[in-house]
Amino acid sequence: MAVLAAFGVALAGCAGGGAGTPGGGRGGDRTASPGASASAAGPGSSPAAGSAAGSAAGSAAGGQQGASPQAAPGPAKAPTLAPGPNGLTPVFERAKQRTDKTVALTFDADMTADQGPRAAAGERFDNPQLIATLRALKVPSTVFMTGRWAEEYPDQAKAIGTDPMFEVANHSYSHHAFTEPCYGLPALDGAAARADVDRAFESFRKAGAVNTVPYFRFPGGCYDDQALRALSTAKVTAVQWDVVSGDAFAKDPAAVAAQVLAGVKPGSLVVMHCTRSAAPVTEEAIRTIVPELRKRGYRFVKVSELMGT
Repeated sequence: MAVLAAFGVALAGCAGGGAGTPGGGRGGDRTASPGASASAAGPGSSPAAGSAAGSAAGSAAGGQQGASPQAAPGPAKAPTLAPGPNGLTPVFERAKQRTDKTVALTFDADMTADQGPRAAAGERFDNPQLIATLRALKVPSTVFMTGRWAEEYPDQAKAIGTDPMFEVANHSYSHHAFTEPCYGLPALDGAAARADVDRAFESFRKAGAVNTVPYFRFPGGCYDDQALRALSTAKVTAVQWDVVSGDAFAKDPAAVAAQVLAGVKPGSLVVMHCTRSAAPVTEEAIRTIVPELRKRGYRFVKVSELMGT
């Protein structure tokens, strides 16, 4: 139970707190404007120093597009944000354009480096029914996948990463923290953090996921300037969110759906999970969320499209 509780805290952290996450991440509206996409998506805003860095990241240069050299090339280049001040990795939270009724649903496929024995014992860190429902409802989505998840479920990683309905983004290899404190997650130093990102992209490549994009989501949503600096050579854009679904370990799909529906605004980016054992009601919540948002006039897009508006 202690192990499960610890994982619950970690996953809850992945779903994000409201005002801020320990050690960094979130805090204020640091949405970087993708005024023009830039291939050198380096770092962008820290939680504390975020507003200025994030805004500068978007308005700063760039008309290029590009993908991480570690990522297998997809069918089209995905937009990225220009580096922030001093080359920090840019951070994207929601669309700059806030009049169009677009919304991006994102799903974190979490699995830590040391959870192999639990998977071997029968615990399910995947959620194939959720993916099937997204396909049936024709909802373009972005899956933030850990490299360890791709190794555990290579067939699913390939199926998701070759389906034009989805794009695969990087959620680290090990789901360890990139700064601390971060919900009790073990922390990586700068060099290990950078290598962890590369290792995840390599896991996607080996699984055959080709629709990969140069986006990265910090485990727990926790980051600071040091973490953004560590990833500056990875050519990724860090992707946060502005709507927390609350699906981690939730028991009531109606409550999850209500929280999402109450939070979504034009240009929103929603964080949810694709981990059956830790987010068991997500698929059921989606069956309420999707038709209701469509009734309200919303159109579902991947993060790459949201970032490009």
